[in-house]
Order: sequence, then structure tokens, then C-alpha cells
Amino acid sequence: MTNRPNTPLLDQVTRPADMKGLSDTELTQLAHEVRAETISAVSETGGHLGAGLGVVELTVALHAVFDTPRDKLIWDVGHQCYPHKILTERRDRIRTLRQKDGLSGFTKRSESPYDPFGAAHSSTSISAALGFATARDLGGVIPEGSGDAIAVIGDGAMSAGMAYEAMNNAGHLGNRLIVILNDNEMSIAPPVGAMSSYLSRLYAEEPFQEFKAAAKGAVSLLPEPFREGAKRAKDMLKGMAVGGTLFEQLGFSYLGPIDGHNMDQLLPVLRTVKARATGPILIHVLTKKGKGYAPAEAARDKGHGVSKFNVVTGEQSKAPSNAPSYTSVFADALLDHAAKDDKICAITAAMPDGTGLKLFAERYPSRCFDVGIAEQHGVTFSAGLAAGGMKPFCAIYSTFLQRGYDQVVHDVAIQRLPVRFAIDRAGLVGADGATHAGAFDTAFLANLPGFVVMAAADEAELKHMVATAVAHDDGPIAFRFPRGSGTGVDLPETGTPLEIGKGRIISKGSRVALLSFGTRLEEVEKAAEALTAKGIIPTIADARFAKPLDRDLILSLAADHEALITVEEGAVGGFGSHVAHLLAEEGVFDHGLKFRSMVLPDIFIDQASPADMYAVAGMNAAQIEAKVLGVLGVASLNAERA
Repeated sequence: MTNRPNTPLLDQVTRPADMKGLSDTELTQLAHEVRAETISAVSETGGHLGAGLGVVELTVALHAVFDTPRDKLIWDVGHQCYPHKILTERRDRIRTLRQKDGLSGFTKRSESPYDPFGAAHSSTSISAALGFATARDLGGVIPEGSGDAIAVIGDGAMSAGMAYEAMNNAGHLGNRLIVILNDNEMSIAPPVGAMSSYLSRLYAEEPFQEFKAAAKGAVSLLPEPFREGAKRAKDMLKGMAVGGTLFEQLGFSYLGPIDGHNMDQLLPVLRTVKARATGPILIHVLTKKGKGYAPAEAARDKGHGVSKFNVVTGEQSKAPSNAPSYTSVFADALLDHAAKDDKICAITAAMPDGTGLKLFAERYPSRCFDVGIAEQHGVTFSAGLAAGGMKPFCAIYSTFLQRGYDQVVHDVAIQRLPVRFAIDRAGLVGADGATHAGAFDTAFLANLPGFVVMAAADEAELKHMVATAVAHDDGPIAFRFPRGSGTGVDLPETGTPLEIGKGRIISKGSRVALLSFGTRLEEVEKAAEALTAKGIIPTIADARFAKPLDRDLILSLAADHEALITVEEGAVGGFGSHVAHLLAEEGVFDHGLKFRSMVLPDIFIDQASPADMYAVAGMNAAQIEAKVLGVLGVASLNAERA
């Protein structure tokens, strides 16, 4: 408890309504205390630190000026929502962030009425806010009532096409809508593309920010004493392509840029907008990620994602592991192949660090492409690279690849283009919870004609699968691997291409066969040890491929055992479903095979440790053992004897 900050003003604020009587000076002090509380809480839980520190003043100002939850405050992505949670009746639980049965690390509708829309994938806030604004104008009724709709979106998230689709629609509809561009010059990775260049030009013009608001047609929003000067400024700057020109072309009035850490600027602008805005308006706010905490400000990623840390030094506590991470194994393997094959290139969607491609970008900058938060474009860009004779590795988390599924189908699969999909964060991911779980990729890829779908059982298998993807030019191929450290197996010097559609027998037994797809193989082997102690020695096989299936392996397992159980880290409709279809079509069930498929349950599993999440899913070793005993009738037999 000794590291808790002194927060006398924050101690009096439980909900935004408690801020209404505070002076502007007190609101500034409140922001300092919220920042201290955020740092203290995240030091105990880990999580997304830098983004929240960058919006502390903005969060305080928004809640002080607007009337949440009647006014709908929608945080894009949600990385930055910790200060918001502190101010909205959740401070007493803030040290449960991202823990089992604790607060989500993102906004979540079921958690609080102050979270009107759940987020965790970026670039959705403007669309959602426009939906709220339109529902309000159509007379939609929700418990808290309907007021303003305010979307807070980062400059990185503005690189996604969905944000512009929403703004174009909002400008056409003309509803009163407030969009705040939280421009911190940096998304998770340095923002890329023309939008970043456009915003950079605004920094160069910063001394003229008062003039720019006038030049963009927002004169009527300014307080009366400033209007005459603003009109003169507008005439002076007439025709200059600066400031909000782009946004105004989309139908938005533009205000800014303003200093997002200066309450003397934030509060008057927000109050003016609340009082006078009619149609859609964009407020351009400049902030600094990690603001107010020196270790975060000094870090390359500004403290984006941190483990538990020492508040004084900023030193993070990392759990030791002798095994390399799956991500690093993939990255190193790809580098080795790229050194020998100049056709290999890599594509990431704003996640060069998370996908392990940072070193690739440093070593082969002309062959590594960060397309920004634009998975749809990234997939089709990869398809074009493949059609042009390159060997593209499209490295996207499972949860984010969902955003590019139409392009996977139409631009890659139908054309049988050899795009290599490296799917990180497969399976359950722990503290990020349901929004980042890689539950569906096997199901949504393995049903596509001509697709090869693999899952690595361990880090050595991952090296072989990278080599397999390099060598595969006959259509698209995907390999999936989880977050975190490997199992500690010996790694081969180089990977060896696998025979497409062929699995492997790990160990031979009798009565029951356990057919694993992916990294549950380690748990399957633990379950087998416990079963062996009970006199049941299962056969263990690693499928390697969900598409094409190893038909011979599966049918031989079915023929030689009374029971066959598949195990996978994915939703129903994936590997086990394909196995069941094969067995049904071959008439195997006509002869009495006992078949079970262990998959993720038909629920979204909340954040916890991966082990706890897999316990909920019923897929840890003890539960695999219980499944075998139940299928063989051993449990009931023991009960009868008792």
C-alpha cells in the first residue's frame, strides 16, 4: 500500500457528476492525480500504460464538460481507457485490470454504462458514434438517455479506411457528431502513409493554430471577442492547403490543433463545441504518449504494453523462460530464408514488433512493408505481390486477420495466389481476453478451396512450417502459432519443408487415439502420462494440417482404436469438424467408432491467465484425461465398483 499516490481530490471523485463543481484549476490538479493513480495501478497489473497517460487531461476535460453516460463517450481501440475507468465508478477495482474476474483492459458494455460501446480493434469509434447520433435523432431510447456522441480516435487508427468511410457517411448525414483526433504522432508502431505526412505538416504550422480554426470555416464557434481577428486570419490564409482542409472536404467542421495537455485550451474548446456545434465537427488534439512518466516517455514504444514494473525506476518484471517465444522463432526463421531468397518479403499491419518483423524491416527495408492499421489492404497488397512474382509473408494476428477475410477469400483464395499467412496469437491469449483470442482462423481458412492450413505443435515444428511456406508456390498457405514462449524443444539449424497434408505419430498405444492440432500437444502428452499410470496407453498423433487432412493417418487411427479424440485451440467448425466430416463420408461411424472433438466452447472467454482460460475451455491435461476416461467408460466403471 505504501506505493499508492496521494490523491486528495481524486478521492472525492467517484463518478463524472462529482467533477461538475470543480474549478478549472482543480480539474488540472485532478488530472495530475489521475495520472499518478494510473501509473500506480498499472505498475501492479501490467497493461497498456503509455496510451492512457497521453489522454489524462483529455479524459478529465471530456467528463467535466459532457454528461456521461447520457453523452456517449467512445474510445477507439480502448488502450487508453484506464483513466476513464478510474473516473467512472471503477477506481476501487482498477488494480484488477486484465486479471481473472477483474476489469477488462478495454471498454466493455457489460462492465459499465460509461462504456457505451466495446472496443479492442481499432478504427471503429466514428462508425459507432455515428450510429448513436443517428439513433438519438431517430428517437432511439436506451436506459441512460441519448445525448451527444463523442468518438476519440488516435492518429494511428485514422490510417484505416473504415474511419474515412464513417466520416464520409457522417458528413453526408449531417448529424451533430463530435470526433476528437487524438494525435500523438505515434500508434503502436510509427504511423505510416499519407495521413501521417498530412498531420506532420500541421506540426510545422503549429504557431498558426488560432488562424487555422478560422480558416477552416469554424469562425462561428469562436467566442465573440475572437471573431473579427479570426475573419481577418481567414482572408489572409484563404486558399492555403493547411489545417482541416481534408476533414472539411468530408463534411466536418475543423477545430485545432490544440494542446491536449493544456486544460486552459481543452476546456474552453470543448465547452464551446458542446454549446454551439450543429453538424459533425472534428477537434484535432495534440498529445504525447506516455506523458508525465519519464520511463514511458523515454521508451521507444512510449510504454505501450508493459509488465508489472517498479514505479520509481520503470524497470519491468518479466517472467523468466529458457524457451524462445514463438514469435521470435518465426522471425529468425524468416530472416534465414530471406537471406537466401530475395523474393521473400514481409507485410505487417501496424504490428512490426508484435509480429517479430522489426528485425526483418531493419535488415531488408525494401522488402518489409508496414501498411498501417489496414488489414484489408494488407491482404490484397500481399496478393498483388504474389501475383507479381514475390513470396509475401503476411504476418497478422489471428484476431486481426478477421478484418481482412473478404480479401482472403476473393483476392487470394479464388485466384490461388501463394500468399503465406503467418498467424500469430492463435488460441487463447490471456490478459487481452476475448477480443484478442485467436479462436476462428482455422475454421474460416480451412473451408476455402486450395488453402493449406497448418498449426505448429512446438517451436521446432514452427521452423519446419516456415520452410514449408517458403517452398509452397501452389496457392495460399497459412500456419498458426500461439503467443508466449515455446516448449523448450531443441531447435533445428534450419527448417525442413513438410510433406503437404501429412501428420506424424508421436507415440503408439491402444484403445484410444488422441489427435492434436497445434500446441495443445504438450497438454495431450501430460494427459497421456496420467492415463498410462491408470493402465491406459493412448496413441498420440500430431495432425500438423487441418487442410488438406492426412486422410490415411486419420482412417488408420479410426480403424485401430475404439475411440478417437481430436484436440485443437479453436472454435467449432475447425479441424475437428473436418475430421468428423471425413469419418462420416467414409462410413466409419457406421461401425461404432467413438469420436469426440475437443474445441473451444461456444462462448467468449474473459481475460485470465492462459492456463485459467483453457481450464474454462476444458482443454487442459486433466480435462483431456477426463474426456478419455469418460469416452472409454472407465469413470463409470470405477463408480460401479465403488
